[in-house]
Amino acid sequence: MALVAGVDTSTQSCKVVIRNAETGALVRSGRATHPDGTEVDPAAWAVALREAIDQAGGIDDVAAIAVGGQQHGMVCLDGDGAVVRDALLWNDTRSAAAAVDLQAELGARTGQPGAVAWAEAVGSVPVASFTVTKVRWLAQHEPDRADATAAVCLPHDWVTALLREQPADRLTGASVSLDSLTTDRSDASGTGYWSPQTGEYRMDLLELAMGRALAVPRVLQPHQQAGCTPSGVLIGPGAGDNAAAALGLGAAVGDVVLSIGTSGVVCAVSLVPSADSSGAVAGFADATGNFLPLVCTLNAARVLDAAARMLRVSHQELSDLALAAQPGAGGLVLVPYLEGERTPNLPDATGSVHGLQLSNATAENLARAAFEGVLCGLADGLEAMLAHGVQPRRILMVGGGAAAPAMRALAPVVLGLPVQVPVASEYVADGAARQAAWVASGTLEAPDWPLAGSIVFDAAPVPSVRQQYAEVRSMVRMRTEGRAG
Repeated sequence: MALVAGVDTSTQSCKVVIRNAETGALVRSGRATHPDGTEVDPAAWAVALREAIDQAGGIDDVAAIAVGGQQHGMVCLDGDGAVVRDALLWNDTRSAAAAVDLQAELGARTGQPGAVAWAEAVGSVPVASFTVTKVRWLAQHEPDRADATAAVCLPHDWVTALLREQPADRLTGASVSLDSLTTDRSDASGTGYWSPQTGEYRMDLLELAMGRALAVPRVLQPHQQAGCTPSGVLIGPGAGDNAAAALGLGAAVGDVVLSIGTSGVVCAVSLVPSADSSGAVAGFADATGNFLPLVCTLNAARVLDAAARMLRVSHQELSDLALAAQPGAGGLVLVPYLEGERTPNLPDATGSVHGLQLSNATAENLARAAFEGVLCGLADGLEAMLAHGVQPRRILMVGGGAAAPAMRALAPVVLGLPVQVPVASEYVADGAARQAAWVASGTLEAPDWPLAGSIVFDAAPVPSVRQQYAEVRSMVRMRTEGRAG
């Protein structure tokens, strides 16, 4: 039985799955935590990967391995391939002002509105999450470190390079070879300086951010090898986390994936690239050669964590409380911008509770408002996707937050459509493993791994929930933008 390995090097942890290359059946797995924070020493990823591989029983018996990773982060390397500074992660919003400046500067160069110019160039309008804005922040605020930077790559690129250059049982986070850095279409499309439309880097945009040229990873196609580990295990090109999850789910054209994890994501497989100058929909590539228009919110499962802490209850109790309340939470609305927000682009926003009255001041209503706030943000994302031609065949809901009974029950109420919840699995790592099997097969088509199973949840929609939320969301946006102005 041939085996393959998939890695998910995510914001909070590293997961490794070992699967049967032909059927996709899970054989064994491992997991290790990552440090908290929005900037992390990449060496911590190496330590966690080594621990997760060891917990999974090692990779000496696998034919191939691939890495799915959190998108957008910035790993800066010097001329010797050593890390220059802690990596800035996707959820670090310190580069929000840089995003505004870059939009204005490209607009001035092209004679177009900045958002239009960026959307036409790379399919997306840069916000603080995107790598290109972090590069500009580095150039402005840490000139010495910027001067020392010879190359910039993404978390999954760096971890892939480690696997190629260091034995799996001795991963340390030491320097990597700049010449051998690789990435894939999906992760490159989240940098802000690679175009899904043309399949080429826009080095002029990276130079606009940094003020000079930098080395970047070579972009591989989905079935191409990224090399081998020192022990001879084939390495796949890897993918960004959302593209890897879509591959792990076997998502096809017409499938919309809702992921409720650290971030909230709505994405859909498409045959054509997208370019939304409003900035709501990011025009990414997927891990199969197609495209992955995507809407991302910063606030999802952690909103439920915060609500549970506030009410001093477990997550199960939070879910039970929410289900005991009526739709609309008696007029109580929670706008969940607890870490600022990416969509809409309000990096300085804070969370807000509106409509609090003596009559609705209950634990049940606050719990319900937390779930409805997260779902209304995702519903806004789905609406934006529909406006760009996505026609849902089915909606697949995954991620840690999707395990909550209240999330499953309330999703169709808020979204207005049935929701299919696959059995719990590490879908990012699963997608990476499926890609590894693809590379090991030497074919141009990914192996057909069946989805293990799912449950469909349906309920009568209650449009007033979203209407109520939209009114409050608009108030929060005007207040936040007025404060920023």
